Amino acid sequence: MTDTEAKSMSIIVTKGTLDWGYPPFILATTAAAMGLEVTMFFTFYGLTLLKKKPDLKINPLGNAAMEMPMGGRHMAMPNIVAAMPGATALTTAMMKDMLKKKGVASIEELREMAVEADVKIIACQMTMDLFEYKTSDMIDGLELGGAATWVDAATRCDINLYI
Repeated sequence: MTDTEAKSMSIIVTKGTLDWGYPPFILATTAAAMGLEVTMFFTFYGLTLLKKKPDLKINPLGNAAMEMPMGGRHMAMPNIVAAMPGATALTTAMMKDMLKKKGVASIEELREMAVEADVKIIACQMTMDLFEYKTSDMIDGLELGGAATWVDAATRCDINLYI
């Protein structure tokens, strides 16, 4: 590959929670801004990130690394507390508030940036069928494809990520 050829990256997106939605979009938009050709393949629960009106949450249960800044310290949530009714709503509200206060772009804004940057967004057709999603449920500008579609892109990419 010569320096004049564009480098490329593919990302498989399999998770659709609020906290797992940020890494693939941040990496994709950053790579696109740096001149890479980017392909994102959304499958299984990652498809929820492509819904027109996503209702993204954080599930604190079993997430031992989850710490929230509180009073100048970082507090971890024990699994027993995370399993209580309302814990998901509480941690989701806390995260959304923290993102807003810190000026972090929303998932919807990052998606728009990805589309504007010509990131190729592929929704897994098999998963669409499995979960009975319609293309009308999803954002505009995506393509439908299967595993072979991603494999074809990945074999030509310099960087392949699984998130």
